[in-house]
Amino acid sequence: MQQVRLAMVQKKGQVTIPIELRRKLGIEEGGVVAFVETEDGVLISPRQVLTMQALDRIGEVLKERGLSLEELIESGREIRAHIVEEEYGPEAESER
Repeated sequence: MQQVRLAMVQKKGQVTIPIELRRKLGIEEGGVVAFVETEDGVLISPRQVLTMQALDRIGEVLKERGLSLEELIESGREIRAHIVEEEYGPEAESER
């Protein structure tokens, strides 16, 4: 069973994350946390955890579609070059 920890909401909406959780999750002063609204309430998580989860999910989708990261990057370069050419003309790419 998960241990419940309570914290008081201060005047400006600030809440102190209990020290045990900050240590366990590696949250330090000045660190960034994300607030994600769920059906059950709010999930508070260190930003790097969400970033890693997002990267893992992107990797899964790429694998499902049979793409590599290198192919995705190359595709982005091609799309960017096409947009630059449409916006600024073919000479814009050669001026770089």
